[in-house]
Order: sequence, then C-alpha cells, then structure tokens
Amino acid sequence: MPDKVVTRFAPSPTGYLHIGGARTALFNWLYAKHTGGTMLLRIEDTDRERSTDAATAAILDGLSWLGLTWDGAPVSQFERAPRHREVAEELVRVGKAYYCYATPAELEAMREAARAKGLPPRYDGRWRDRDPSEAPPGAKGAIRIKASTDGETVVHDRVQGDVRFPNKDLDDFIILRSDGNPTYMHAVVVDDHDMGITHIIRGDDHLTNAARQTVIYQAMGWEVPSMSHIPLIHGADGAKLSKRHGALGVEAYRAMGYLPEALLNYLARLGWSHGDDEIMSIADMIAWFDIGDVNKGAARFDFAKLEALNGVHMRRMNDAALLDIFIATLPYLEGGPAIAARLDDRRRAQLLAALPGLKERAKTLVELVEGAAFLFVERPLPVDEKAAALLSGEARAILRGAHAALATVSEWSAASAEAAIRDYAQAASHKLGAVAQPLRAALTGKSTSPGVFDVLAVLGREESLARIADQID
Repeated sequence: MPDKVVTRFAPSPTGYLHIGGARTALFNWLYAKHTGGTMLLRIEDTDRERSTDAATAAILDGLSWLGLTWDGAPVSQFERAPRHREVAEELVRVGKAYYCYATPAELEAMREAARAKGLPPRYDGRWRDRDPSEAPPGAKGAIRIKASTDGETVVHDRVQGDVRFPNKDLDDFIILRSDGNPTYMHAVVVDDHDMGITHIIRGDDHLTNAARQTVIYQAMGWEVPSMSHIPLIHGADGAKLSKRHGALGVEAYRAMGYLPEALLNYLARLGWSHGDDEIMSIADMIAWFDIGDVNKGAARFDFAKLEALNGVHMRRMNDAALLDIFIATLPYLEGGPAIAARLDDRRRAQLLAALPGLKERAKTLVELVEGAAFLFVERPLPVDEKAAALLSGEARAILRGAHAALATVSEWSAASAEAAIRDYAQAASHKLGAVAQPLRAALTGKSTSPGVFDVLAVLGREESLARIADQID
C-alpha cells in the first residue's frame, strides 16, 4: 500500500447527488478515514451541455449535509482541459498514440460492416501506421491510443477479483477529439494521476472503462491505482434502482426526515457488512470498514429497513443533539417552517422536555413534526376526527372532574398530575383510560401522543388547564 491513501469522489454535475453516488462517496470517505488518508473531490464537468452550477451546488450541499467532508478545494475537470491535451500530444510524440483522420462517413461504414458480421462496432486501425502528411487538406485529426492487438489487459480489482479483457476487444479508442477536447476516458486518467489518487472506488458500471484507462496508464508509464468496482444498488424487486425505488437526490431524504447518520449507516450496509452489526455509529463504520469486504453482488434498497433504522438512531440519540438536528432540518420538512416560525425559548425548552416521549413514537423527523405539533397550536385547539369522538357524550363530564382535580395540584409535574388523576378516577369509579383518553384529546387535539402525564408536564399548569377548560365549555 502507498505511504498515504488518497481516494476521490468524482460526480458529474448533471443533477442532484443521488443515493448511489452518496454510497460511492461514503465508501471513498470511509476507506480514507479508516486508513488515515484523504478524500479529494473532482467535479467531472466536461459535458458542457448538461453540467450546471446549480447541480454542482446541490452535490456539495448533499455531501455537506451527510458529513462527507473532502480535503482541499473541489477540482473542475473542464478547467484542466489544456493539461489533458498536453498528455495526449505527448503520447503522440513518444509513438504511443497517433492522429486519425477517418471521416464520420468512414467511421459509420466501419460500424455497419461490423454489425453485418454480428460484431461489436470497432475502429479498424486504418490511420495507425500512416503518415499524417497523407491527411486531407485542412482536416483536423482526433488522437487515438495505440492499444495492444494481442494478449490481454488485466484489471486487478479488490472487489471483483482479477478481470481480464482481450486486447483485440479494446481497439484504438479516441483520447482527444478532433475539436481538441479530451474524452472522459482520457481526462479521468490524467486527473487521477495528477491528483495523486492511490485508490479508485466507484460503481461497477465503470469496470469496462477500467481496462481502457489501464491502457492509458501503461502508455504513459504511470502506476495504475488500486481499483475497486462496487456493485450497483437495486430496488427491492431486484430491478436496477429507479426513482420509483428511491433513486432520489439526498435532499429528498432530508425532506423525508431521515438523519444523516442513519442514512449513512443504511448505505454502508448496502453491499458491505461487519458480522451481524446492523446499527453502526460513524466511528464504528470508520473503524470497521475495508474495501476488500464489499460484496460482488448488487444490494437491494428497502425503504422499510431504512425507516426502522432511522427510528433506532433517533431513540439512541442524545435529546439535545436530536433537538439541534431537528431544528436545523425544520425548513426542509413538511409542516416544519410553521414550527420554526414559532420556536421561541419557552417552546424550545418544551420541545426538549417532550422529546423523550416524542421520539419513542417517531421513525422520522417528519413524524416528529407531527408529534410535536400540539406544542405549537394556538387555543382553542383544532381537534381531529378521532379526538373529537373521544370528547363526546360522557367524556365532557369526566373532563370537568379531571380539570377540578388538576386545579388542586400546586407543585406541577408529571408525577403530581398522575397522582391527582388516579385519585380522581378511583373516587369516581372510572377506569384510568376513560379519563386519560379525553384528556389527551383535549390537550393535543389528537387521539395519539406521548404519555398524557408527560404532555401535562410539558405544557405546564396554566396551558393544560386552559386547554381542558376549552373543551368543557
């Protein structure tokens, strides 16, 4: 292994950071952290038609939200085009590449001839040994690499094992187009070499590229980095991941109320495992992760598992830390901005006090918004249909008695409120549930909430009594 591991994440800024890209970034980041190395970020923005600044910003935002920090400033591939050209021209000078002046019509004829024989379309090498002086006047040539025509190119892959490509299938591919722009295949090699990348970790859809990129490394006499091609993520039905399965941008997962740490835990477990450990902290993942332990087979994305895992992370999280993340995420959550607008110091303290009860019932931050809504509503409370049913008939008479009992409590707490309600229920021959259910409906406007005595404690004496009184009158 080199003295220091240097990995890279290299997204194309043609859209958001999708979930597969986030896992690739995570594996690069974990391997760098595990080995005490660094992870660099390169924006592969050579496709000028489709690359946008907005997409670049969204990718950086997604990585930052997940906590996948990179070292140094992001590198723009497009800005390095002069260097890519320089290397291509150097390969021509040393006889490892050549100018090809085949016309689009000639190339199409080659493709047609190959198709007629049932072969993959290939370039026939017609300019490989010709002198550029034979070029048509004014023609601008493309630069092609001189690939070996016999033997094989072997990609030594830490996930897939040794993968062998017959050289006859690789042909003399283009590294610099006739307009002077480098191909993706070539730009990636030059950038990885110049950035000092020691370990390439990316999706296995790049495996065939790895053979061609190895040809360029060898032509330049550069060391080939360690390669690891990780399996793609599939949907729960085994089909390639699509939007219907959850191939969304990571910002969608933030809006759905997932914690970054839970999402990273879930993504790490897609294709990699550590014994029977399901729940992992960031520190655990860094300590345990090794790229050689990634499975060859595709992993399946399952929303139900992600949601369950998120609930576990929420319940395990320190209340103050969960509150900080919750407040920071409110602008992105449905119903969140309304809560954020009313979050003064008093309500913040109430929210913190309510969290132990709220997080027991919630699997996402969106569910936490729904659960906490009762703290932020103005009197008289809107009452939902199920809660209204709990407030009909005899329930109002029961509430009147509960209100009177609670009005006698001077030292207000969950315990003192519970004692008063239990005494009242016993004296009036009511089951505790017959008192607690209408109380919950009056206090929260809903039929479900954290424990009713916790709700009384969090709302405080004055607000609790006022809310109950609203339902009696």
